[in-house]
Amino acid sequence: MPDIRFGLIWIVLIAALAYDYLKLKMQTQHIHHYNGYAVKPSAHRLPDGSFSSNLLLERAGTKPAEARYQFYSLDYFSNEEQALQHSCRWARHWVDTRG
Repeated sequence: MPDIRFGLIWIVLIAALAYDYLKLKMQTQHIHHYNGYAVKPSAHRLPDGSFSSNLLLERAGTKPAEARYQFYSLDYFSNEEQALQHSCRWARHWVDTRG
């Protein structure tokens, strides 16, 4: 009987570590710079399991309030990585055409 309990405890610990890793991964910021802007894409997990693609653009060298552009729910995706990639592509297009 002790062997079974040890195995179950081990499984629970591994599951908890995996959960913490995934939670941390979702909170990691993906910041880069493009043509004078700090590009900060993000993805928000929705109750249905999909991800909303979001974006914050800040022009370098200005006060944050003067050149800060926030875009929410640009589109929806089945996974976080797709949402983040879309935000980055959308940012480049916005900067190239309007920034």
